[in-house]
Amino acid sequence: MNETIKLLLSHKSDRSYLEKELPEEVLDNVINAAWRAPTSVHSQQVSVIVTRDPITKARIAELSGGQPWIARAPVFLTFVLDLNKTYKGLDAIGEKQLAHTSVEGIVSGTQDVGIALASAMLAARAQGLGVVPIGGIRKNPQEIIELLGLPEMTFPINGLTLGYVDKSGHLKPRLPNPSFRHEEKYNSDKMGAMIEQHNAELTAHWQAISRKDGDNWSRTVGDYYNRIYYPDILPVLQKQGFKLDK
Repeated sequence: MNETIKLLLSHKSDRSYLEKELPEEVLDNVINAAWRAPTSVHSQQVSVIVTRDPITKARIAELSGGQPWIARAPVFLTFVLDLNKTYKGLDAIGEKQLAHTSVEGIVSGTQDVGIALASAMLAARAQGLGVVPIGGIRKNPQEIIELLGLPEMTFPINGLTLGYVDKSGHLKPRLPNPSFRHEEKYNSDKMGAMIEQHNAELTAHWQAISRKDGDNWSRTVGDYYNRIYYPDILPVLQKQGFKLDK
């Protein structure tokens, strides 16, 4: 099997890191892979903040809901939806940007951030690094914005830990492939049965690795999706100049 495909099919979250710095060339490769990732209409509406400072990483770990691997990783990256640079690009030719006033602008930009994040993860793992994508930076977005000095019309979408792995994580089971792959039209006929199967498989996985706090998939997702998990997103987006009225 192709080595790139092997990497993609073996993704896991590695949260334990060695006290070993990343060579600049290795970090540059990760950043440049994200930089060269495709964006909608070549908008390049993504920026990345590189954080090495231990005090800043510790604060990000706290603001992200108490995730100590952020502080332990040698480098933390914050992936930013950046419509500030596109605003300035339009202003340079006397045009006025409206993208930041629409839901489409947020959807398009967030999609581009996700593509950049995926490219960075693959580049990192191809060089022997462990990674964990961190959605928790949206838990306290205003504080993250202030900590990283983000301007108007930007928003922190996701983060990424980078480091050489101390203790490797475990490859978690997934919902059956037919719940993900649909031929021609969406098919929900057997979705209930596949969810039931996955609930059992995930419970068995937690037992196999002796993780006592692990639960089945439905309950795990329910702990997040039975409420608005990060309620400060909308007011902070609005404060950042995203109007979202179109």
